[in-house]
Amino acid sequence: MVNLTINDQSVSVSKTSSLLDAIRSQGISIPSLCYLKDLNEIGACRVCVVEVQGTDYLVPSCNTPIKEGMVVYTHSEKAMQARKTNMELILSQHDFQCGKCVRMGNCNLPKVMGEVKAKKDSFPPNIPPMDWNLQFPLIRDESKCIKCMRCIQVCNKIQSLGVWDLIGSGQHTTIGTSRHCDIEETNCSLCGQCITHCPTSALRERDDNQDLLKALEDPEQISAVQISPAVLTSWGEAFRLSPEEATQERLSAVLHSIGFDYVFPTAFGVDLTINQESRKFLDFFSKKKENDLPMFSSCCPAWLRFVQSEYPELQTQLSDTKSPQQILGEALKTQFASEQNLDPKKLHFTAITSCLAAKDECKSTTADTLADVDIALTAREFIRFLKSKRLDFKNIPQKPYDSPFATHSGAGVLFGYAGGYTEALLRNIYFSLTKENPPLDLFYSLREDQGWKEAEFIIKDKKIKVAVVDGLANARKLIEALLAKKVSYDFVEVMACPGGCVGGGGQPFIDGEELAGKRKPLLYALDEENSLHFAHENPTSVPIN
Repeated sequence: MVNLTINDQSVSVSKTSSLLDAIRSQGISIPSLCYLKDLNEIGACRVCVVEVQGTDYLVPSCNTPIKEGMVVYTHSEKAMQARKTNMELILSQHDFQCGKCVRMGNCNLPKVMGEVKAKKDSFPPNIPPMDWNLQFPLIRDESKCIKCMRCIQVCNKIQSLGVWDLIGSGQHTTIGTSRHCDIEETNCSLCGQCITHCPTSALRERDDNQDLLKALEDPEQISAVQISPAVLTSWGEAFRLSPEEATQERLSAVLHSIGFDYVFPTAFGVDLTINQESRKFLDFFSKKKENDLPMFSSCCPAWLRFVQSEYPELQTQLSDTKSPQQILGEALKTQFASEQNLDPKKLHFTAITSCLAAKDECKSTTADTLADVDIALTAREFIRFLKSKRLDFKNIPQKPYDSPFATHSGAGVLFGYAGGYTEALLRNIYFSLTKENPPLDLFYSLREDQGWKEAEFIIKDKKIKVAVVDGLANARKLIEALLAKKVSYDFVEVMACPGGCVGGGGQPFIDGEELAGKRKPLLYALDEENSLHFAHENPTSVPIN
């Protein structure tokens, strides 16, 4: 413990605390914009500065270590004036149009502005122009950037990609893409973690709501939609609905009420994917030699982009099974269209997903090929669309999903959390090898919260070793260990986003909070309450051998 004095009060805190930690532990409010604990502690915004006795200059409390006997004044006139000035300098380069901003109501800038009593016109405005490809799924708006450098740190430390960097010098210093490349030329995986960690709307997804509205209003189009498991855990947050209120049936009813003809769960697509994947894995496993590289999952489009740019030689190790989003789209435009005697070209399929990279994935077909999925909306886009409808959610009668893709297993929703896909896959593999269903808790070790977890299971004398990684920096570490022959696995699941899809780059977020861990239990609850727990038991899915 270290003893110090804060605003004339004696305080004793852990020696590992930062000065900001110590101050806030006493219930004292100190504003900050750039700070993210253990990730971005660089004092970039300078709105958390405090006065320390014996020091001639103000210090940023977020990255100042504490010392025995330190005397600190958090709200001295000198500190308050500096915060106000620093904030006003930030605002002079900010396009302050909150009314039409996608972060309206979820932005720290107005809050901090009020806290330090800053004015937006104290300095001459210097708003940089917008210069970006607005067709790319990830949009960067220079006029909203406060140069906090969170995007740089997230991309470097969590995803190991280094897409963002400081460019320019002096007063012209800003954030841009590394090596001054256009964003399309970078190795961006479209994970979207830079968006969920940005304190303003300087980074956001391309908004495709107008495309959705056009499809819904087109009398020639039949509109269908799928809802990913991760979205089920998050959509109610924006409308202050409890998990008991934000049910699948209520969301299905909401989607019908705004004009969709058919509503399906992506979890049905997961069942299809798992049934295909289990067959392909067992075939792969029967031929695999001891030192061969493992089969890698192919369900995360951001991970696929990562492999393509960083380890193209490993593409042959990827499963060729389509992602649940795409495989359900294929089923809709072939099986469903045939059974309903519909023209597939008139079927418009929307995916509501937690994934930014899904936008790129659904456009990856060639011009002369019918897309499996026509547009992908992030959960945030979808929530903005719903808010524009001003619906009374609690009083909308609940409605089940539509046939023939309404039924899904509990295993199908596990896909939303890192390790859930492998758990669902192993349930099927166990049945294939033993002709019996496994105990549900047999694979629960895969539910541990670790960025890189591994497990070994013996199923009918066959030893199967699997690994799960979430976060692309962890994926890189695992791949390097595999290539160096330090580890060996039979199957590897990779989720680009920390925690998996529940922490996806398209999910709603609260600045400074990681919500994947809070949403994870909701998926497990959906599995437990489902009468089906195995993909092969889905009566409308493809049976396994």
